[in-house]
Amino acid sequence: MNTRRRSLTLLAAAALAATLSAGAHAQANEKIKVGLMLPYTGTFAALGTAIENGFRLYVQEQGGKIGGREIEFFKVDDESDPAKGPENANKLVKRDQVDVLVGTVHSGVAMAMAKVAKDTNTLLIVPNAGADAVTGPLCAPNIFRSSFSNWQPAYAMGLVAAEQQKHKTAVTLTWKYAAGDESVRGFKEGFESKGGKVVRELNLPFPNVEFQSLLTEIAALKPDAVYVFFAGGGAVKFVKDYAAAGLKGRIPLYGAGFLTDGTLEAQGAAAEGLLTTLHYADGLNNAKDKTFRLNYAKTYKLQPDVYAVQGYDAAQMLAAGLQAAGGDIKKRDAVVKGMEQARIDSPRGSFTMSKAHNPVQDIYLRKVEGKENRVVSVAAKNLADPARGCRMTQ
Repeated sequence: MNTRRRSLTLLAAAALAATLSAGAHAQANEKIKVGLMLPYTGTFAALGTAIENGFRLYVQEQGGKIGGREIEFFKVDDESDPAKGPENANKLVKRDQVDVLVGTVHSGVAMAMAKVAKDTNTLLIVPNAGADAVTGPLCAPNIFRSSFSNWQPAYAMGLVAAEQQKHKTAVTLTWKYAAGDESVRGFKEGFESKGGKVVRELNLPFPNVEFQSLLTEIAALKPDAVYVFFAGGGAVKFVKDYAAAGLKGRIPLYGAGFLTDGTLEAQGAAAEGLLTTLHYADGLNNAKDKTFRLNYAKTYKLQPDVYAVQGYDAAQMLAAGLQAAGGDIKKRDAVVKGMEQARIDSPRGSFTMSKAHNPVQDIYLRKVEGKENRVVSVAAKNLADPARGCRMTQ
């Protein structure tokens, strides 16, 4: 009887081991569901495509897997509409049950995504939108950014305008939305900390591109400099209108790098010589960037821009988290810790994560030369966003 019991016990143990092994094998083969919520139509459509291209390129370079796991993509057009943000994010989270959300470009939409991510405890990587609140009051252990805060390039340009260019007065102009407001505040903080004075803050509704009355007002004010925040199609029209109004040769124009990133082909001669600040530039000449640019051009028959870099690095950050968790996306604490502690070997130059999960990175001063944003210098070294209002940093 004892022998029979022993045999049954051994059989049961073997069956259990086989079940566990099968479960582990199934889990190892289970795909990571990545939900891409990006603009595929409208003003920011090209930006969304570049982000997706960058993300997919990194996955491709790893043989189609991240952390040993295959990736399954789900896509939703965010329509650059904050009002539709919660509904669109929930399509991916609740309908498609994605493991990680990746998005987006528009800051207002990104804030809606961040709220959904917090409510559902879904891992979120923001590959562009610089909304300060995402790594400020909305910060959370499951929310990361692979791009920048609106404050970072703007603050750096404020320093450049006052210290290097010796300007005393400036006018700012932007769309009236989160990204524009925060960028202008960042510029003002940097500019006025070095003795400059912002004499007028102008704005217009997003995505309005009727600039003429505002250009007339700038001409009348005669500031030493103009700082703007525009991107995509709006940036193309503004730069052309600024030059056509005869202001380009009279009042120096500066901006966060999105003014001239991904837009130079369409802006043409009107953009020549413009100075902008951003965490990426042409001519960085580091090994990672050279390889990235070559692979991107081969794969997509296009030259990459900052948006492609941010998408690429979003994938790198997810890979760092998965590697730390042994490929198990369900081990959230391990995934988060891996992402927090990662040093990302980015085409922009390596960067680390702040306590609020925003890149600590160099901000470059760039000058438009032909169809390139050529690096001039480092405007701010290892610049960390102040993450005002983030409880994780307190």
